[in-house]
Amino acid sequence: MEFETKIAVVLCDALAVWQKTNVTAFLVSGIAGTVPGVVGEPYRDASGNEYLPMFVQPVLVYEADDVALRRAYERALGRGVTPAIYTRDLFATNHDEANRAAVADVSAQDLDLVGIAFRAERKTVDKIVDRLRFHP
Repeated sequence: MEFETKIAVVLCDALAVWQKTNVTAFLVSGIAGTVPGVVGEPYRDASGNEYLPMFVQPVLVYEADDVALRRAYERALGRGVTPAIYTRDLFATNHDEANRAAVADVSAQDLDLVGIAFRAERKTVDKIVDRLRFHP
C-alpha cells in the first residue's frame, strides 16, 4: 500500500544508541498525538489479548550530521511543515514543563537540534530529507 504522506525522523548521527531510541520515541509521540487518523485500531491476538494501536504507515528514520539536520529543519519550516523537535538541552530535563521551558529560552537559529520528526505529503518529505541517508 502506498501512502500519500510520509512520516520521517531525522536524528543526529553523533548521538549514542540509547539517545537515538529515546529521541525517536519522544519525537513520534508528537505526530501520534496531533494527527487524526495516523494511529490505527488496537491489535488483538488469537488468544484475545488486546494491544495498543500503532501508526498506520511506516516511519522512515534518517541520520544526519549537525549541518544536514539543521538544513532539514529549515526546509521543513520553509515548506510550512511543523516538526516535532528535540534539542540537546532536553537530555538534562526530567519533565514536560521543563522541556518546553528549555526550548522557549532559545531562539530558533540557536536551537541545538539532535532530532526532528514530521509528517507531510510524500513529495514534500522527499524534498526535506533530500541527500540524507537512512539510519543503519
